Amino acid sequence: MACPYFYPMEALAGSATLPLGDWWKGVCHAMPGAPQEAGGSWCDTTCNLGYARGECARFPEGQGPDAVRFTISSHENATIGIYYALERDHHPFAHGRLEYSTTARAFATPPEAATLARQAEAYVESYLRRKKEF
Repeated sequence: MACPYFYPMEALAGSATLPLGDWWKGVCHAMPGAPQEAGGSWCDTTCNLGYARGECARFPEGQGPDAVRFTISSHENATIGIYYALERDHHPFAHGRLEYSTTARAFATPPEAATLARQAEAYVESYLRRKKEF
């Protein structure tokens, strides 16, 4: 469950059990108009694992989500189906389905939120990288 404000940029060595399929370095977008590189062990951990409300000084107050989950629902030919769920306090907040074209290297209809779109893309990148390894 990655932080919903984390914009992953670079995959690092990790485990398929991590929320985005790998450990990622990236940028925190928790403060609108003031993105900041997510650095240091605490930031890297909370950005990659989510649920930073009350723990991260940059995490916004309010009723938004705490974490994002992804799962591959199908992979047929050049289309990968992905389900995502945004959570708040470990409960569903919002959810949806995305379709990614490996041919176009893009989503058929990308999510409106840039961070969610990039997280989903990072999840697909990790998934495809692991498929090549086997």
